[in-house]
Amino acid sequence: MRVPVLDRVPAFVLLLCAIGVAACNRGAASPREVLLNRGSDTMINVAQAWAEEYARVEPRVSVEVAGGGSGVGIAALIDGTVQIANSSRPMKAAERAAARASRGADPVQHITGYDALVVYVHASNPVRSMTLGQLRELFAEGGRITRWSDLGVRHAACPRDTIVRISRQSSSGTYDFFREVALDTHDFKLGTLELNGSKEVVELVAHTPCAIGYSGMGYATPGVNMLALSKDGGPPVPPTPAATLDRSYPIARPLYMYTAGEPEGETKRYLDWIHSPAGQRLVAAVGYVPLRAADMGPTPSAPRGQEGNQ
Repeated sequence: MRVPVLDRVPAFVLLLCAIGVAACNRGAASPREVLLNRGSDTMINVAQAWAEEYARVEPRVSVEVAGGGSGVGIAALIDGTVQIANSSRPMKAAERAAARASRGADPVQHITGYDALVVYVHASNPVRSMTLGQLRELFAEGGRITRWSDLGVRHAACPRDTIVRISRQSSSGTYDFFREVALDTHDFKLGTLELNGSKEVVELVAHTPCAIGYSGMGYATPGVNMLALSKDGGPPVPPTPAATLDRSYPIARPLYMYTAGEPEGETKRYLDWIHSPAGQRLVAAVGYVPLRAADMGPTPSAPRGQEGNQ
């Protein structure tokens, strides 16, 4: 009589097979959850740092990060293609209305850190500070400042004396914030160069002695100086973490994440972790300012080019 195959297999082998099948079934029942996060180019470095660290904290969750600008991220949230939108500006009333109509819930704003919107000049530039009034005259349509000598300085590395103005693109939250706060909602002068990324603005300034541009404080490099700014009549304030946190620096701003309605499940757990000391220490590590002074870590030295004021 033929003995069934299973009867000839040792019991411990059958047990191992059963354990393997059970493990596979558990894996199939618990797939890795993906959170989609898109928006502000200013926030791309810190968003990627959060995502990479959270993969170690919670291996079951994959956070996929993309840039494109604050407006792009908010549009994706309205369309329902992301769970979280990053933005370096507040949502506009029309965007909130569109989100309510599309998602059936009010967008919820989550402040995740702070940024000083820094005005950068080439490292050879003798200018060390500006007033907001001078900044408007330099960048805004109709402004009278077109040459470095208009600021009372001789810029030896820029013999033609012409100011090259560099801006972010109009879909950027950084563009909107700078236009509203620094330019008092005036349009930019014709001929202002618009770039798609925060990093690209600083790189171009670093390679263009006659240039001036604005970008997040986390993108500073040795090739640029960061200007101290003052409200007209006030003292110049450098873009330090302390001045950003207490808002004495004139164009400090929050960094936002938006969700469609109150976050739930893995989205809520991720945002809770971002607001925890572990998440906030990463904000400081990439060059921005955390929500609490206790999470800043050691006080950094003054940014390059702020030892004196012009």
